[in-house]
Amino acid sequence: MWSKRSLQLFSLAGLLLLAACSGDSGSGPKPVKWDRDACERCRMVVSDRFHAAQVRYFPAEKKRSVVAFFDDIGCATLWLADKPWKDDSKTEIWVTDHRTGEWIDAPSATYVKGNLTPMEYGLGAQSETTPGGLTFDQAKRHVIEVEKRFNVHGVQLLERLKQQAQRRETEKQTQSPHTQH
Repeated sequence: MWSKRSLQLFSLAGLLLLAACSGDSGSGPKPVKWDRDACERCRMVVSDRFHAAQVRYFPAEKKRSVVAFFDDIGCATLWLADKPWKDDSKTEIWVTDHRTGEWIDAPSATYVKGNLTPMEYGLGAQSETTPGGLTFDQAKRHVIEVEKRFNVHGVQLLERLKQQAQRRETEKQTQSPHTQH
């Protein structure tokens, strides 16, 4: 018969086994805490259930996978572009279907333009191919083009702000002390 001590140890082992099994599986998409998890790249809250993305990667210094959440496939691809695990076969990229909100494999998805997305990259993902749809590589190129367009405007805005500041400084310096009140 079981002793009380053996039964306690057996029960503890069973609980530990259950706890280990109920955690993250190490592959596939991870549940998002909508309106609480933040985009890894832009830090906006992930709330759009039809354009979200996530990347599961395996950093060298960790034993388990890590999942990064994104509010837009554009943020995910731009963030991943300079990471050492971008070409690792274990890295998984998931995106939500723009019609159903279901998680689908991003590299095998088809991307359609014209969606209203959180970061304005304008791409919706779906499992089925469609005329005019983009492959994952074409979608990444589209994101880069949009990013360049945004950055050009940002650079121009910064330049105008610098010019305005210089003009104000010059005007201050040229005013004589007699005209200042």
